[in-house]
Amino acid sequence: MRQRSYKAFLFDLNGTMIDDMSYHIKAWHRILNSLGANLSLDEMKRECYGKNQELLERVFPNRFSIEEKNSMSLEKEKAYQQDFRPHLKLIDGLGDFLALAKEQNIKMAIGSAAIQFNIDFVLDGLNIRHYIDAIVSADDVGDSKPHPETFLKCAEALLVKPQDCLVFEDAPKGVDAALNAGMDCIVITTMHGPEEFTVYKNVIGYISTYKEDILQQLLCLKETV
Repeated sequence: MRQRSYKAFLFDLNGTMIDDMSYHIKAWHRILNSLGANLSLDEMKRECYGKNQELLERVFPNRFSIEEKNSMSLEKEKAYQQDFRPHLKLIDGLGDFLALAKEQNIKMAIGSAAIQFNIDFVLDGLNIRHYIDAIVSADDVGDSKPHPETFLKCAEALLVKPQDCLVFEDAPKGVDAALNAGMDCIVITTMHGPEEFTVYKNVIGYISTYKEDILQQLLCLKETV
């Protein structure tokens, strides 16, 4: 891992702070196949990135109006939340990591393709809103990841230079967005293995939980700066 200190941590949400991507995939799989998409679960997994409206357009080009896409997006999120609520918890170690980062005055933001409805579900359901200094959701950007807009807006909101931000991501397109924003990235391997990220030169490490040594090194570095 590169030995340096960061002024801000930027977190993707789904699959990064909570291990819920399989629930999103299954919710979309049920809804889209009921409309005739005929997608396998693996195919659905590959389509689960970006804004909900973009996903719908990829699967059903020019079929639905904006209003219909918004309605279907909300329907899907309600189904996801109902299924996932009994399992809602932070990825192991993240609660302590957030608390320690806050103690060390590291600014933190969420930069996600989720709609605000889902971000609120997590922040309030787990009582972690007080750790988060800024939120950039799907509602706040024109271009989804891998475009850097999400993470650049996080940095702007935190008043931190992009190169001083460290991104936590679980998906290749998110890591690509961090790269395009000029930010280093730590990958959490909830849905994708390290072999899927070898082309990205901004990845400084891989974790499966937030208890791993490389994260303790980050916080120790901050203490000595």
